[in-house]
Amino acid sequence: MSDQQKNGRPDFITSRVQKRRAKIAEEISRNRAGGHKIPTWVLAAILAVVLVGWLALILLP
Repeated sequence: MSDQQKNGRPDFITSRVQKRRAKIAEEISRNRAGGHKIPTWVLAAILAVVLVGWLALILLP
């Protein structure tokens, strides 16, 4: 009896899980490597401007 049969998982489910884990691990390593084109502080500043503008439109008559 194979490990998949003991666990109750068919081979295709096990392979899909392994592929998904590998894909997630690759994405994490890409994110850790850096190389971002726009710095995080710039994105945070843009978000703050958008939120302040949205609140100004709603709260100011």
